[in-house]
Amino acid sequence: MKKPFLMLLLMLAHAAVLAADGGCLFVTFKGEQSPMTEQIYFALSRDGRQWQALNGGEPALISRVGEKGVRDPYLLRSHDGKKFYLLATDLSINLNGDWGRAQTAGSQSIVIWESSDLVHWLPPRLVHVAAWDAGCTWAPEAIYDENTGDYLVFWASKNRRDHFARQRIWAARTRDFQTFSEPFIYIDKPNDVIDTDIVREGNKYYRFSKDEKHKAITMEVSDELMGCWREVPQFSLAKLQGYEGPECYQIKPAAGGNPAAWCLVLDHYSKGAGYQPFVTDNLSSGQFAAAPNFNFPFHLRHGSILTLSDEEFERLEAAYTKAKP
Repeated sequence: MKKPFLMLLLMLAHAAVLAADGGCLFVTFKGEQSPMTEQIYFALSRDGRQWQALNGGEPALISRVGEKGVRDPYLLRSHDGKKFYLLATDLSINLNGDWGRAQTAGSQSIVIWESSDLVHWLPPRLVHVAAWDAGCTWAPEAIYDENTGDYLVFWASKNRRDHFARQRIWAARTRDFQTFSEPFIYIDKPNDVIDTDIVREGNKYYRFSKDEKHKAITMEVSDELMGCWREVPQFSLAKLQGYEGPECYQIKPAAGGNPAAWCLVLDHYSKGAGYQPFVTDNLSSGQFAAAPNFNFPFHLRHGSILTLSDEEFERLEAAYTKAKP
C-alpha cells in the first residue's frame, strides 16, 4: 500500500512543478492615449522575465459598459481551479480627462469578466461594490480567504461622508463574483492609500500598497487577511518615490531546499516608464534588488500576473499569437 501512495505523491508533486513552470500571463492596459489603450492587453512569458505581446499588441478584451474604459486589471484563478475572474477599474481618462471628477464623482462599480479557459470570455458585466457615497472604485483585487471560505475583494475609494478627505482601501466579500456583501473599510491610514496587492507564501500574507503621502510603496506582513498587519521594517524599496501599482508574483518555485524567487513590479508612473522589476529570493526579508534582463513588449501599466500551467500557456499562445488585431 505504501508504494502506490508514494507514487501518487510523486505524481502530484510533478504536476505542481509543471503548473508552476508553465509560464505567466500579464494583464495590463497601455495608458490614456486613446479609448482603446484603456482596455485589457495580454502578454505572455515562459520565465516571468521575457514577455511577448499577445493578439498583435491589440486589446484582448474591450469594455463597452459603464465608463467604457478599464484600468488596473487583476486576474485570479478560482479556489477550485475551474474559473478565472478578471476585475478592473471602470474608468476612462481618455474619454473624460478630469481626474477630480474621477475621484469624487466616478464609478461605484467594477468591471468583471469570467472565463473557464482564459481564451473564451463571457461579456463584461458592471458590478456595484462600493459604498453609496464612494467617489471612485479604483484598482480592485481579490484573494481567497481560507478562514471564511470566500473571496476578499478590495479597492480604493474616497467618500462623501468625510468630504473626500482621503483614499482608503475598502473591501467586500463574495463567493461567486455575482453578489457581494456590504462594503467595509479594510485599510485606514492617516494619509491616502491606494493600489493594494496581497500575496501568500507559506502561512504568511504579504501586502504591498502605495502611500500617497510619500508617493512610495509600503510592505506589510500578517498571519491572516483580517489579522494584525505589521510593516516589514527592512523593506528595501520603501524610499523609492514616483511608483505605484505594486504587483508581486513568483518567478521560480521553491525546490531542492532553495526558497522561491519573487518579482515585485512597480509602475514608474512619474517618469512614464511603465513597470520596473525588482527581485528577491527571500520574500519575508523584504530585500528586493533592481532586476536586469527583463524585456517587456511595451510600457506595461498597472495590471497583474497569473502563473500558468503548460497547457494554459500553449492554449493562450495558440489562440492569441495567431489572432488578427
